[in-house]
Amino acid sequence: MTDTARPDLDLTISRIIRAPRAVVWRAWTDPASFEQWWVPAPSRCRVVDMELRPGGALTTQISEDGGEFVPHMNGCFLAVDEFERIVFTNSLVGGWRPAEQPFMTAIITLTDHPTGTEYVAHVMHKNNADRNTHEEMGFYDGWGTVTEQLAELAERQA
Repeated sequence: MTDTARPDLDLTISRIIRAPRAVVWRAWTDPASFEQWWVPAPSRCRVVDMELRPGGALTTQISEDGGEFVPHMNGCFLAVDEFERIVFTNSLVGGWRPAEQPFMTAIITLTDHPTGTEYVAHVMHKNNADRNTHEEMGFYDGWGTVTEQLAELAERQA
């Protein structure tokens, strides 16, 4: 978690993944692996753009119920610290351009743990209403499901 945590604005989920950090990192940063866990199954994800550098685009599409792929996430990486931290936001899009509907910034941290990797997703919002909306939309179920899917993928690959 970050030292600027604000419970009134932030949501956090964490998990110990029984795989080395390098494996979890690859699952997060390889587009083909990312597509396998980024949205709750049985929905499917397509990575349109994943430029792993500050200012780089993170754009995904989602297919629910086997239907057509539609826009899902259009964001921007703010920081990419190999094997340690990924920070991205949908407040900006690639090239640092302002987004139409900013909603959140996420800090993903990976740290060594005796049984693998401690994975933390800390999601910050601009106001309490957005934080509460995200929670009511099913933050813990949704992010919990994709974190579980990430863990399953990384643990299989370890």
